[in-house]
Amino acid sequence: MRKFIIALLVLVLALSSCAYGASEFDETWLVTADTTAKGAAGQVFVQLVQEKVKAANSGLVIDYFPNGELGGDADLLRQAQKGYIAIMLCQTAPVVSFIPEVAVFDLPMVFARYDGDTIDKVLNGDSEFHRKMSAAYEKAGLHLLGFMQNATYRLATANKNLETLSDFKGLQIRTMENKNHMDFWTAIGAEPTPLAWAELYISLQNGTVNAQENAADTCVGAHFEEVQKYLACTNHILYCNQICINDKLYKALKPEHKAVLDKAVAEALQEMRPRLEEIDKSNKAILEKGGMTIINYDNSFFSDVLAMQGVRDLYKRIDNATNGLASSLEKSLADVAAANAPAPVEEPAPEATAE
Repeated sequence: MRKFIIALLVLVLALSSCAYGASEFDETWLVTADTTAKGAAGQVFVQLVQEKVKAANSGLVIDYFPNGELGGDADLLRQAQKGYIAIMLCQTAPVVSFIPEVAVFDLPMVFARYDGDTIDKVLNGDSEFHRKMSAAYEKAGLHLLGFMQNATYRLATANKNLETLSDFKGLQIRTMENKNHMDFWTAIGAEPTPLAWAELYISLQNGTVNAQENAADTCVGAHFEEVQKYLACTNHILYCNQICINDKLYKALKPEHKAVLDKAVAEALQEMRPRLEEIDKSNKAILEKGGMTIINYDNSFFSDVLAMQGVRDLYKRIDNATNGLASSLEKSLADVAAANAPAPVEEPAPEATAE
C-alpha cells in the first residue's frame, strides 16, 4: 500500500510538473529523495539538512523519501531534471550519464595525495573546478548544492599481499562495470572482472576472483574479512556523494528560502566530515580485528602509479571527455595544496666572528 501511495505522489508531481508548493500557511515543500540505506552516511546527511531547514522556521520544508522509495538513482536524477522532485543525493558514478563532466571522479588516485580540507576547498569552495562543475550541472538543468566527502576512499581487498606495484600484476579483481575503473586496473597490471554483487562473496571464497574493491563500510557489511586476507588502502576512487536540486526550482525559491537551504547544506557538509572519517576508521578496525592485514602506501606509491603511461592515457581520455575539467581538477588541487603548505623555516644567518 505504501509503495502505491508513493507512486501516486510521484504521478501527481509529474502531472503538476512541480516538486514544491506553497500551502495555506505559506510553506514551501521540497520533495527530496535518495537510494541510501537506513543509517548510511548519505541518509544521515539529508536528515541533518532537513533538521536545519526546519529549525530556521522560514516556511521551507524538506519532504524526505529515503531508501529508493521514489526510484533508483537514474530515476531520481531524471525526476530532478524534469522538476518532478526537487532534490536528490547519490554517489557520483550514476551522475556521469546525465553530466559527462562528473567522470572526473573516475580519475584514479587523483585525490589520494590530498587531505580532506584541500579536497573540500576544491569541490565546494571558490575554485575554478567548482565554477566549471556548477556550470555543467546547470547545463543539465540541475543546480549543484555540494559534494560530501572527507578524504575517504574505495579500497582493495585481496588474498594476496599487495605491498608493491608489481604485486598487482595478474590480480583477478572484481570491479564495477565501469570502463574507466576497469581501464585503470588493467593499466597497473591487474585483470578486472565485472561480477554481480550477489555472486561476489562466494566467488572470493572459492577463488573465482581473488580481490575486489569497495569502501570500508561496504566491506564490513559484506563480511569480506571472512574471505579476504588483506585490505590495501589504494585510495583509487574518492568516496563521495553529490546533492543537487532542479535548477529552475532553485532559482524560483524566495531569497530567504534559498539562503536557508544553502546554509543548511553547507553546515551539514561540514558536520558530516568528521563522521565520515570516524566511519572509515571504525570499519577498518573491524576488518583488522576480523583478521585482515591493512596495507598503507606513502605518496611515492601514488606518484609511481600516476606516472604509468596507461594511467596517463586514461587521464587524457577523461580530460577530453570532460572538456578539460580533469586538468582543471588536478590544477585546483595542486594550487590549494601549495597555498596551504607551511612556509619554510629560515635558518638564522651565522654570526660573524672577528678575525
